[in-house]
Amino acid sequence: MQKLVSVVTKDEIAKGISEVAREISSDYADGEVVLIGVLKGAFIFLSDLARLISIPVFIDFIRVSSYNGGEQSSGKITVTQDIEMDIKDKDVIIVEDILDTGITLSFLVDHLKSFQPKSVKTCALINKTERRETNAQADYWCHLIEKGFLVGYGLDYAERYRDLPEIYCLK
Repeated sequence: MQKLVSVVTKDEIAKGISEVAREISSDYADGEVVLIGVLKGAFIFLSDLARLISIPVFIDFIRVSSYNGGEQSSGKITVTQDIEMDIKDKDVIIVEDILDTGITLSFLVDHLKSFQPKSVKTCALINKTERRETNAQADYWCHLIEKGFLVGYGLDYAERYRDLPEIYCLK
C-alpha cells in the first residue's frame, strides 16, 4: 500500500506562489506576459499564480509527454498539444509543476523559442534537484525539494493524486 508523507502544506504553497507572483509582477512591471502552462500537472499552479500576478497576463497551454504513466521520464519528449497563441515578440513564461530531470523544460524552452518570442523564462512550483540531467534552471520557483516522488496540487502518479490540496511524497 502506498503511503503519502506531507512535504509542502497548503499555507506554504500559497506563500511560495504569492512571492513568485510578486517577483514576476515586478520584473515585468511595465508590460504583460504570456503564461504557458504545461498540462496536465501545472493547471492548478498556473491558475493560482495568474490570479496573483498584478500585470496583464495571457494564458495558453502546451501538453507534452515523457513519463507515460511511470515514475521516471523516458527521456523522449512528445508534444501532444501545442500552443495556440501567437507568441512572436512577446514575453513568455513557461509554467511547470516540477523541474526534475530538466529534459522536459529544456525541450520546451527550445520549442517555444522557435516561435520567436521576445523572451522565454521558466517558472516551476517545485525545483527538485535529485535527478537533474541537464543544466536547466527555473527563473522562478516556489519550493526547493531535494528528492522524492511527489504528488498532489496537480502532480500525479498514473493520473492519481492531482486533486490533493498539498504536496506529498509517495512512499
